[in-house]
Order: sequence, then C-alpha cells, then structure tokens
Amino acid sequence: MKNQLINSLWIGLLAGCFGGLVGLGGGVVMIPLMVGVFKITQHRAHGTSLFALVFTGITGAVAYGMKGSVDVIGSLILAVTAIFTARTGARFAHSLPEWKLKRAFGAFLIFASLILIAKPYLAHLYHFEITGILKVIILLAIGVFAGFLAGMMGVGGGSVMVPALVLILNYGQHIAQGTSLLCMVPAGIVGAYTHLRLGNVIKELLPGLIAGIIIGTYVGSNIAHALSDAYLRIIFALIITFTGIKYLKTPKSDK
Repeated sequence: MKNQLINSLWIGLLAGCFGGLVGLGGGVVMIPLMVGVFKITQHRAHGTSLFALVFTGITGAVAYGMKGSVDVIGSLILAVTAIFTARTGARFAHSLPEWKLKRAFGAFLIFASLILIAKPYLAHLYHFEITGILKVIILLAIGVFAGFLAGMMGVGGGSVMVPALVLILNYGQHIAQGTSLLCMVPAGIVGAYTHLRLGNVIKELLPGLIAGIIIGTYVGSNIAHALSDAYLRIIFALIITFTGIKYLKTPKSDK
C-alpha cells in the first residue's frame, strides 16, 4: 500500500505539472505510466486518469484565472456540448478495439501539432475577429469533439480544444490553455462518472494521484506564464507530436 501511494503520488505530480504547463489534462503522461507501473488494463487506466484529471482542471483553471488567462464564458459554452459527448466517448472507448482508437487519435494529434507550428505563417487568416452567434456555434462544435475525445481517451479534451481555440478563434496560447482546463471540469466529471459505472476507475489509486496532481498543476501553470506564447506553442506541439507518433505505433490486435 505504501509503495502504491508513493507511485501514484509521483505519477500525479508529473501529470499535473505537464497538464498545467501545456493546458492538457495530463492523461498522456498518466495513462502510460499507470499501465507500466501498476500493470493495469488500458480501459482502467483511461477511466482512473479521467477521474483524477478533474482536479487538474480545477487547480489549473484557478492558477490560470489568477493570471487573467481564462475565458470563463467561452469555457461554459464549450462545456454545454462537451458534457454530453464525454459520456458517449467513454462508452465508445469501452466497446471498441483500443488499437483503432489510439491510431486515429495519434493521427489527429500530429495534424494538430503541425497546424500549431504553422500558425505564425497563417497570419493572413486573422484579419477579422469571430464574434457573436458564430463564435458561440464554433465553441459548441469544438465542445462536441473535445468532450467525445476526453471520454474516449481519458486525456481531458485539451488536445482538441487548445489547437481549435488558437487556430479558429485566434485565442492566445495562454488563454486557450486556461479555458481548456476550466472546461475539462464539467466534461471530465461526466466522463469519469461513466467510466466509474463501467468499472474502469481504480479508487485505491485516486488519493495519491489527486494529491500529486493538485501540487503539480499549480507548479506547471506558473511555469507556463513565465514562458512566451511562441515558446509555449512550440512545447505543446512537440509534446503532442511525440504522443501522436506513439499512438500511431500501437500494434494491431483483436482487443
């Protein structure tokens, strides 16, 4: 039990620091570590990760909000659709072969990272600002995909929200990350509850994971605000590219 607590604590610290730094839930760190250290199934790693990542969202949103880097209204609009599709995503992950889901998600991550790196060269796309009802519609659409992937992959949905907010709505990287963290709270709760009902949450790991996540997210969020928008975008892109390649290499199986 002591080793389990220590291991879950340091995994939570790493995931929280990563999540606070780049505006993701930290699941891309937590899930492979839990599978490797605790030898649990992928489904249970996803469910436990998403449950713990609700606390990444809370801590990160507070830290980013104190720096004025959260669009609260935008987060609420994103959450309107995300809370519904998170449940669907969780059930989808539970029923389909994991290798197919991982490969598709890996391809998406690489595409998103390439677009983020190219953003400075796409400045001609931003001569106008999207506002009003069109902005609301776009936020709702982003929430649909973000919520689904949050529930499906156990990663919080920031890998969809952050690139979309930066590229489509021209959010700054810091504000996009803070907004994503706040949105993942309600969406994560719905997805986590669904995973809990499906038996995919290991409750014994949660105390250590959550304690580590709270501390790590606060540290990572403050480090993020010490970096420029450009550096932060590059770090984000490199990390999700590495993650995407790893997902694409998932071997084909019958499970």
